[in-house]
Amino acid sequence: MANIKSAKKRILVINSKTMRNKMIKSKVKTLVKKVRAAIEAGDKAAATAALKVATSEISKAASKGVFHKNTASRKVSRLAIAVNKMA
Repeated sequence: MANIKSAKKRILVINSKTMRNKMIKSKVKTLVKKVRAAIEAGDKAAATAALKVATSEISKAASKGVFHKNTASRKVSRLAIAVNKMA
C-alpha cells in the first residue's frame, strides 16, 4: 500500500477512471449485441435504429479515449456493413 499522499490519490483516481471505462465498454458491448440481435431477427428497421444509437456511443467512447479512434471506426464499419447486407 502506498504511504505517500500523492500516490494514494493516484490510486483513487485510477480506480475511478477504470470504473468509468468499464461502464462505457459494457454499454457499447450491450448496444452492439442489440444490433446483432436485430440482424439475426431480420428486422431491418430495428437494426438501423440500433446501429444509429451504437454508432453514437462508440464515437463518444472514442472521443473520451476509451477506444482508439481506429478501433471505434472498425467497430462502426463492421456493424454498418452487417446492417447493409440485410437488404
